[in-house]
Amino acid sequence: MNYFVIDFDSTFIKTESLDELFRISNPIDKDLHEKINKITSDGMEGKLSFSQSLSNRIEILNANKDDIKKTINEIRDKISDSFKSNKDFFKKNKEYIYIVSSGFHEIIDPIVLNYHIPKKNIYANNFFFDGNGKIIGFDKKNPLSKTKGKVEIIKNLKLNGTIHVLGDGYTDFEIKKDGYADYFYLFIENIKRESLTKNADFLVKSFDHFKNIVK
Repeated sequence: MNYFVIDFDSTFIKTESLDELFRISNPIDKDLHEKINKITSDGMEGKLSFSQSLSNRIEILNANKDDIKKTINEIRDKISDSFKSNKDFFKKNKEYIYIVSSGFHEIIDPIVLNYHIPKKNIYANNFFFDGNGKIIGFDKKNPLSKTKGKVEIIKNLKLNGTIHVLGDGYTDFEIKKDGYADYFYLFIENIKRESLTKNADFLVKSFDHFKNIVK
């Protein structure tokens, strides 16, 4: 039995959802955008622990539920091309596909649910809001808010079969590195992180390429 563990940011979609939220909630501050991009990149390449990367970004986030809605609308147009053309695959294999992301349910779920993947198979972080809908933090008890959170999620799922991890970042590779996946496929349709190429079992240019290898 094949199980597919798929990342969201820069894999399912062409961009980083939290970076998009920053851009929409603070459209004028270019210096802030560069700072956020650097923190994101360092975390994805393993230069900064994920928990520190997330905390650093949320501390300077000034956004609310309306900004999240705008972000979702923007991201709908930024789904990876090869994912958009494979809706039938997702529908057919929905029970064996897990979206495991360090992003946030509030942004990810409305996108992924359109691809027939059940909500129980979506793992992500959660925002905390105040009474006015402003983001004031995140659930620090969620494993995905911590370093090696993806490893913990897959470990606890106890999937009995061959586990294929498809993603663009170091947190995806860690699942294979720690022995909880059989293969790590570095997804390079949107971005190619050179520091991770040596760690990948396969470099895949598209979701179709990935499917052909798994066969």
